[in-house]
Amino acid sequence: MSPLAVVSGGTRGIGLAFSRRLVKLGHRVVAPYQGDAVAAASAVEELGDAFHPVRLDVADAEAVGAAVETLLAEHGPPTVLVNNAGINVDRPFLEMSNEDWRRVLDTNLSGVFYLTRAFAPAMLAAERDGVIVNVGATTGIRPRRNGANYCASKAGLLQLTKCLALELAPRIRVNCLIPGMTETDELVTRFRLDDPAARAEVVAEIPGGRIGTTEEIADALEFLVGPASRYLTGQKLIVDGGQFMW
Repeated sequence: MSPLAVVSGGTRGIGLAFSRRLVKLGHRVVAPYQGDAVAAASAVEELGDAFHPVRLDVADAEAVGAAVETLLAEHGPPTVLVNNAGINVDRPFLEMSNEDWRRVLDTNLSGVFYLTRAFAPAMLAAERDGVIVNVGATTGIRPRRNGANYCASKAGLLQLTKCLALELAPRIRVNCLIPGMTETDELVTRFRLDDPAARAEVVAEIPGGRIGTTEEIADALEFLVGPASRYLTGQKLIVDGGQFMW
């Protein structure tokens, strides 16, 4: 049987590019997603029987535990876990509500904790060694205005990655993949990249001279889950055209 990969948020954007690449590499892919059933159905149509979307709110610890128990019974343990699901709720700090804070931290940070805690025992007990890739953000390295909740969640994810790498070694390698500006529908909308002037302003900050593609982020994922990175764990890999050089 082909190896299993789990990609949270794997039905659209960068997550869909991850799912495509893992299917191409011969994996079965289970993709927990929360909201967009249309995108999930479209991904199934594109990727076929190797792709299995599952509706799940990763911020709900009890739901994650029950879903993982079912998934393990149906599909067996994954060899690859990609913690990609994430949300933004942007507000100026002094206008940020308790709910704005909780929603983002619960999904972007606690969701990684819940999924990893649920899958890790089975991954450790499996015959094959495993790989976990946590998907971070450049705002976990450099802050921005109106995103204290998001920045904090992604900064916390960097440290969680290191802790997991220590505690799950040597059977499971754990790294953090950090995409820079990437051509997705979400970023086009958030940064007005369909406006040539706004796009030019963003591109001017990127030494590589352009915005990245989802396929280029998937190239980095392929490296992190493959044998070429077999001696790499507890690290962050920033794929951003040189925009954040630290």
